[in-house]
Amino acid sequence: MAPHREPEHRDGATAHPKGQDAPVVRMMVLETDEPHKETKKKPGKTTFGEILHNHFTDAGKAHDPPLGIETDRWFVIPEKGGTMPKYEDFEGCDALLITGSVYDAHGDDPWILDLLELLRELWQNHPKMHFSGVCFGHQLLCRLLGAEVRPSSKGDWELGHSRIELTPTGQKLFQTDEDHVYLHQMHQDHVVAPPTVESAGGLLPKGTRVHVWGMSEHTKVQGVYIKGKMFTTQAHLAFDEEMVKTQIEMRVEAGSISEKGAADQAAETADLEHDGEVAAAAILRFFHDEDEDID
Repeated sequence: MAPHREPEHRDGATAHPKGQDAPVVRMMVLETDEPHKETKKKPGKTTFGEILHNHFTDAGKAHDPPLGIETDRWFVIPEKGGTMPKYEDFEGCDALLITGSVYDAHGDDPWILDLLELLRELWQNHPKMHFSGVCFGHQLLCRLLGAEVRPSSKGDWELGHSRIELTPTGQKLFQTDEDHVYLHQMHQDHVVAPPTVESAGGLLPKGTRVHVWGMSEHTKVQGVYIKGKMFTTQAHLAFDEEMVKTQIEMRVEAGSISEKGAADQAAETADLEHDGEVAAAAILRFFHDEDEDID
């Protein structure tokens, strides 16, 4: 696999547990945005791909037995210096993860349409690929399968530390008896209803079961799971306190978030304990084909 090299030389990253002959998950992160300029100054946070690699590395170390992570990162927005990978660039890749973005997953920007075509080709011709996406990535994968993505009908945002109610499928994926998890949110757009075999335009075989693993008061589709194929999350599993605050600040300054009071209240929740490590562990198990017992 030949990772894209940007002007600042974004290379792939590898993490193998010390002293372990561990199996390795190869993941391609398609970066659809960049971190806040203040976040990029911090070690290990220059790109969203790097942030996610480090997050999944920790999940791999905690896995029993430990799992290694190889991550290639590809920035895909042409007007910001990126390029779109080709199908052959995913050779030997076990998993694909699409990051969050300030762009609209329901938009028709040329690079978004190109990305949808790439995803369609991979879905049809790479049967062993595991698809995941965060926020924008979650929405775009659901759009690929025919689901409607649109802004909240009230125009409100789901921000900061949020409670997500787990369905029985969610409890199995997260390996918990709890009926909820807490994760950080940063979105106004949402998936209206999960994709179906009928909506997917031939991408889902007849009889495929599409599960929603969680829901909140704001968003009824917090993530979608298709056994052995797709596991997405609307919430951000790798956001920490600093990232939540800077991402909110960036959107307030851009005028995307107009309710300053709601933004300030959400920022105050940024330091609360959340289940991002639990979510990363669940997705990593999915990447490693450990979801055989989940219908």
